[in-house]
Amino acid sequence: MAHGKQSDLPVIANLADFDFQSGSLLERLVFNNRGAVLLLCTMITLVLGFQASQIQLQAGFEKTLPKAHEFVRNYMDNKGELKGLGNNLRIVLSVEEGTLFTPENLRLFEALSDEIFFIPGVDRNGMKSLFTPNTRWRMVTEEGFEGGPVIPGDFDADSPASIGQVRINMLRAGIVGDLVGNDLKSATIIAPLLDKNPETGERIDYSELSDRLEEIRQQFAGDDPDKTIHITGFAKLVGDLLDGLLAVIGFFAIAVMIATLLLFLYTRCIRSTVMVIFITLIAVTWQLGILSTLGFELDPFSILVPFLVFAIGVSHGAQKLNGVLQDIGRGTHRYIAARYTFRRLFLAGLTALLSDGVGFAVLMLILIPVIQDLAITASIGVVVLIFTNLILIPVALSYTGVGRRCAERASRPPKGPEDMHALWRFLLSFTRKGPAAAAILISVLLAIGGFYVSKDLQIGDLDPGAPELHPDSRYNRDVAYTIENYSVSNDVFAVIVKTAPDECVLFEGLSLANELEWRLLQLDGVEDVRGLNVATRDIMMGINEGFPKWTALFRNQDTINFAVTELTNLDYVDPACSVWPMLVYLSDHKAATLTGVVDALTVFKEEWPTTEIDFLGAAGSAGFEAATNIVVSRAWWEMLIYVYSAVILLCLLTFRSIPGVVCAVLPLMLTSILCEALMVWLGIGVKVATLPVIALGVGIGVDYALYVLTVILAKTKEGKDLTTAYYETLNFTGRVVALIGVTLAAGVITWSLSPIKFQADMGILLTFMFLWNMFGALILMPALAVFLIKPAKVAEEA
Repeated sequence: MAHGKQSDLPVIANLADFDFQSGSLLERLVFNNRGAVLLLCTMITLVLGFQASQIQLQAGFEKTLPKAHEFVRNYMDNKGELKGLGNNLRIVLSVEEGTLFTPENLRLFEALSDEIFFIPGVDRNGMKSLFTPNTRWRMVTEEGFEGGPVIPGDFDADSPASIGQVRINMLRAGIVGDLVGNDLKSATIIAPLLDKNPETGERIDYSELSDRLEEIRQQFAGDDPDKTIHITGFAKLVGDLLDGLLAVIGFFAIAVMIATLLLFLYTRCIRSTVMVIFITLIAVTWQLGILSTLGFELDPFSILVPFLVFAIGVSHGAQKLNGVLQDIGRGTHRYIAARYTFRRLFLAGLTALLSDGVGFAVLMLILIPVIQDLAITASIGVVVLIFTNLILIPVALSYTGVGRRCAERASRPPKGPEDMHALWRFLLSFTRKGPAAAAILISVLLAIGGFYVSKDLQIGDLDPGAPELHPDSRYNRDVAYTIENYSVSNDVFAVIVKTAPDECVLFEGLSLANELEWRLLQLDGVEDVRGLNVATRDIMMGINEGFPKWTALFRNQDTINFAVTELTNLDYVDPACSVWPMLVYLSDHKAATLTGVVDALTVFKEEWPTTEIDFLGAAGSAGFEAATNIVVSRAWWEMLIYVYSAVILLCLLTFRSIPGVVCAVLPLMLTSILCEALMVWLGIGVKVATLPVIALGVGIGVDYALYVLTVILAKTKEGKDLTTAYYETLNFTGRVVALIGVTLAAGVITWSLSPIKFQADMGILLTFMFLWNMFGALILMPALAVFLIKPAKVAEEA
């Protein structure tokens, strides 16, 4: 972006003729001490470079939770009483031939269970499998209830009778479809994880844990085609995501090469191209170094930010390089050309970077720690670019300059519009009323069509399994196996039922729980509901000779109290008899399924208000997902309002023209609408991974308007007609705007190859937004200007 003409400053070929005290205070401070500036930047680079090498790749379970939402607050308040409803691992051993109940297979499963038991960070008290003592059976006999562990203490794997007894105990315990596969070919180990390693006191390292699980997979099933181990759970998902980040580093190298090639094709100057790329990489190094110094880590979300910072840095560096190329081409000394470029473009570049920062800063409004970390990471990157690409690049160019032939080529304007490239003539045609009206009409039709399609945009996940990974990933294949072979889903929505101490067994409370259970079972997507009320009814049946007719809740409180005393599984209720989870097993975690459960719970609480018992949402993987969807849905519209309000204000301060603001913002809005339609077409929901895309696309996309429209408005204020103003703008900044659009897109398109699906989705969506915003700035914006900007009137006001 530039203000005024390129030739508004005198051509000075000799330094002796230059007034070193000219320019702003900042310009004099930087360029009159440029050696000290370079030395300072070198020292900072060395220090932050070392710090950057110490940064960690990590992720945390609770960082992905919207901690301000009532569901998560309810879970955190009762976390100690809700065993196994947080961060769980599910390890399944399956066999191809026969069943799991052979001496060899049972011994192998017992060894696997022991191996998992001793992994640091596993909550051993909460772990559950066939071989843990908390997996128990119960039956009704003539003498009353009998029961014990499914695997008795005298179990002998070599005894067919002992194995037969285990099978009987398993059926009595009702764990087929839960801890044992429906076809008896597999069994499950459920391993809750602690937040910290109890041996070291340090936070669980998910990458290290994932590697340990892969070693166990290889140890127990790697060389045997008949055995397979399937591992699911947040910790394994994060471990796979962290492994995928290593591939992302390779994509960053590809993005650097693409940006270097594009910049060289524009400048045809090797030394200046290498210098701009090198300094932009320094910016990324500073960013990572500052993050490491402040104690931040890179997670699967924030790892993408250095890509954006690099792409934005190259785009702004290209603007500085373009200014120096044209000044040197006119005969100006390289030092003076660098100062001229700094003088023209520093405030403009600062404004553009602030607009980029707006898109990042708005993400702080989303009260999900992992998104807020992304916002902080990106904001630090924007601040760094102010120093490196707005100050350091011009200072470096004052030393290196550019090749004389490259400069002359860049500064040689065409003699007239007829000598311009065909693409440039095409763009210039949109300053005439006919093509401009056609462009606006097509844009309106696209907006209407996009808006119609975008009405189907959904909040949350639209596919089974982990949407962060591709459907054919190892993790999602493991998820598919458990869904196919087990009745109990991994997607659990746990209603937290809370009473005063010792009142969890009151008839009124359990009756309300029965009512809620019945309502939930009517919903599509709900497979089963379990809890204290269900277990109490089963005991009632047991004390009445196991006759199914008596599976009911008796009104006699003493009978209920006796029934609860027969429960030996502490999963049903806490020792204080005040908190218990109603487990709602869902067929999937799609947005529609979760919304149905949340709505049913809300309506139930409204229709059955009580102060004696609280039915609180929610724990479990599906409960956290539902809370996240609610926060994302609210933040989606708030984010759009805030980011567009900030961009409109920024444009108004920059252009000082309401028509100019309209010309700049309407193309951005069209891009946002079409991006939402593209999400529907690609089957991408609005979730934590895609929520930042619109904000980033708008915040960075407005750069095009700042680069193009500022020059157009400046020239129309001189009394020039729009065609001439746009013609001169294309000569000066048009090529660089196109370069920026392609460079930004090239910086993120490589994400589409990522093994991490949400990164691939973000890459596709951001590429679309960057390119479409570029077309909007070069086509729709001048078309709108035909009807909104009146040069003669502006000239008179000037």
